Amino acid sequence: MQKLGQNYGGYHGETIDIRAVLRDVQSAAAGHGWTSETFHHHDDFRWLALHRRPAAQNPETVLRFYISAGIHGDEPAGPLAALRLIRENRWPDAEIFLLPCLNPLGFLRNQRGNADGLDLNRDYRNPQSAEVRAHLAWLDRQPAFDLYLCLHEDWESHGFYLYEQNPDRQVSRAGKIISAVEKVCPVDPSEIIEGRTAHGGIIRPNISPAERPDWPEALYLISHKSRLGYTLEAPSDFPLPVRVNALVAAVNAALRP
Repeated sequence: MQKLGQNYGGYHGETIDIRAVLRDVQSAAAGHGWTSETFHHHDDFRWLALHRRPAAQNPETVLRFYISAGIHGDEPAGPLAALRLIRENRWPDAEIFLLPCLNPLGFLRNQRGNADGLDLNRDYRNPQSAEVRAHLAWLDRQPAFDLYLCLHEDWESHGFYLYEQNPDRQVSRAGKIISAVEKVCPVDPSEIIEGRTAHGGIIRPNISPAERPDWPEALYLISHKSRLGYTLEAPSDFPLPVRVNALVAAVNAALRP
């Protein structure tokens, strides 16, 4: 499978009708018994937090998983993957918190940032945007998560890769995620990705949150809400269905023991 070679200086691939995608997300979620909460709104857009309760009711043993997508408006595979995961309804018996699109205004413009051009994924330490402030307020009301997954794309990459945050050295899920993804999408073989050492598509960054002024969502999550998480990066210079397949495969692998 070859790269399309269409991304120069930014993302120039397929776009999506984010309004239609979010309508389909709501419809599919309601059909499968999810509850929906609006934690922010702007004009006719509502920022949705979907919640799926497990069949098991023992709060001491239930696992809680957090999934977010669409924080960058030029990364359409994330919201589409969220929609497909809801439709396929193959979830483990766990409590799922799913935020299908954190930046719908960016998708209207096919741009990374929000309507003001602000990169929301650098705004989680000293938030300036209304979107991130609302998201943080919502997160503060939720329990701790056993695992978080942030769905992304990278327009420069040569294949799928991921970041693992695992400060307590829990059993890693990175290897099985990569094994699942490589069946449907190339994995980036580079030894250096985004300036960091990588091994078989896996980056384990040594980050001190206190030393970084511009926190992405994942850094806030690992600092305040979870002790294990993955940022999943699909390769934007491959066809959109391939990228969606990669993210769906990665999420399904990550959520199962």
